[in-house]
Amino acid sequence: MENTYPGLNNDKHGLTQLGRIVLDGWLFGLIPEAEDCAGWSVGRMQDLMERVQNEWDKYANLPSRLPPDLLKRHGEFYDRAIQAARAKGWDPELGEDE
Repeated sequence: MENTYPGLNNDKHGLTQLGRIVLDGWLFGLIPEAEDCAGWSVGRMQDLMERVQNEWDKYANLPSRLPPDLLKRHGEFYDRAIQAARAKGWDPELGEDE
């Protein structure tokens, strides 16, 4: 059976690499905000990752280079994600494997 992503809402803490891809997919309007990618195959997540990367390339991969409307949305999405991750026990001082 092919590996699947559990979805942002069921992710370890939501700020994993794939969790950030979901957030950025929302940011750039590549997926609807109601879509957390639960059950998506690795290949489908890879496709979304490439599409997200193409969007970030337009802004040199820097949130500070986003236009004001996208910068505001970025802050809102990531502020909520950080709060949710901390509620799940995420510690920004720990590495991904800790």
